[in-house]
Amino acid sequence: MASRVLAINPWPGLIVAGLVTFFSLGTLAAVALRADAFGALDSFDVAAVRFTVVQAFWSAVLSVALAIPVARALARRSFWGRRALITLLGAPFILPVIVAILGLTAVFGRNGIVAYGLTLAGLEPISIYGFHGVLLAHVFFNLPLATRLLIHGWGSVPAEQFRLAASLDFSWRDVFLHIEWPMLRNLVPGLLVIIFLICTTSFAVALTFGGGPKATTVELAIYQAFKFDFDIGKAALLAGVQFAICGAAALASLWLSVPQAAMGGQDRAVQRFDKGRVMSKIIDSAWITFATLFLAVPLLAIVMQGAPYILSLPTSVWSSALRSLVTALGSAGLTIVFAVSLALVALRWRWLEGLGMLSVAASPLVMGTGLFIMVFPFVDPARIALLITALVNAVMSLPFVLRSIGPAVRACEDRFGPLSDSLGVTGWARVRLVILPRIRAPLGFSAGLAAALSMGDLGVVTLFARPDGATLPLQIYRLMGAYRMEQAMGAALLLLVLSLALFYLFDRGGRGRAKS
Repeated sequence: MASRVLAINPWPGLIVAGLVTFFSLGTLAAVALRADAFGALDSFDVAAVRFTVVQAFWSAVLSVALAIPVARALARRSFWGRRALITLLGAPFILPVIVAILGLTAVFGRNGIVAYGLTLAGLEPISIYGFHGVLLAHVFFNLPLATRLLIHGWGSVPAEQFRLAASLDFSWRDVFLHIEWPMLRNLVPGLLVIIFLICTTSFAVALTFGGGPKATTVELAIYQAFKFDFDIGKAALLAGVQFAICGAAALASLWLSVPQAAMGGQDRAVQRFDKGRVMSKIIDSAWITFATLFLAVPLLAIVMQGAPYILSLPTSVWSSALRSLVTALGSAGLTIVFAVSLALVALRWRWLEGLGMLSVAASPLVMGTGLFIMVFPFVDPARIALLITALVNAVMSLPFVLRSIGPAVRACEDRFGPLSDSLGVTGWARVRLVILPRIRAPLGFSAGLAAALSMGDLGVVTLFARPDGATLPLQIYRLMGAYRMEQAMGAALLLLVLSLALFYLFDRGGRGRAKS
């Protein structure tokens, strides 16, 4: 293996690793150096830290706790539309946050479907704002992610184990304790940490559903320190606290993870002999119905309420859509370049791939502000707001993209590396002729994912965009603030269509031209 990895120039990957480290830590240092003084965290900041940890913890616990029975039901049931439902489970992760917020508001808000039903029943409507609103939104985003990963976990259990359980007349409790629980014990700790990290750095959800003294996250407190107080010292201090929280969570995942012994199997189709019981059918059907309604109704609300207004949107919305498209395409291109370069250099030094994960713990607001501080002496930051946004989005998408591209690059090099060595195919020719053609599928998926995530981003641009330079998510947020909800719904539907179209086109393009 050593001779093979030496055949690829490591310098592009090393440069990217340095850039990612700079974006994640160097920008924080730039903000800290610009600060006049560092004070202690006041009671408001401590409350923000406490709220961040509590909401992220409960969001992760609820998402995984609900995902376990949903994934179990989907893993052992076969029904019409199952594949479409599993595909739907992937939508919320690439769904623009502001679109999901509008959909949840249409269902659970003061004038939503749930409030209407409670009023008819003679009950008081519930408020979606505050702690429970943030929790609801995070579960909406992360329940599908947890379910998809757990379905893979159930699929990894050898069919022979279920056949043996049936021959031993295991009850459902025995099947869970001896077969399913070992798999869950291996997957759940890491899954909890992934969702905890996502919820810790959440911004748009807290900005919309939180924001009060009792419902402010650290990321939102950083935004407020920049936008309203211009207290750079406090923003840098809060960013350091957030980085420490995320780092501690990542270390905890290593300590909590339980290694699972490799289990041999014959790759037979999994046949569940415990699925025929009437009660298990009812329970599984109930969980599948719950997941379908919980995910589909907010999206349907966006479509139904936004469709009548999408063709009458003002010119400013269409201009914002064009800016978002350009930013998303640029961000996707940068993400792919970064990810491929890191994956290639990780063939030699595996630990460098870990640098690509640094941005999970970083604050995109601090990252963007650090870049603006550096370029301010040379150019008006507002003029390059979209460029900075694309760069930050690329770095923030990198951890998710690396998870897709990295294993594919390693598998390709393991399979075709010896042949390439014998033919003398090295350097860029090796990457272009051997590796890239055989990782088109993960490349297409990753490009679509990065483009969709950037398309729906509502982060750095909120700080520095001019009134006439907003992206589409920011334009929607401004329409919501002006109580122009019809236009906001129409713009949200436009954003939803564009995001899903970008993901579909890139993903389909990668799969259509993939080579085995």
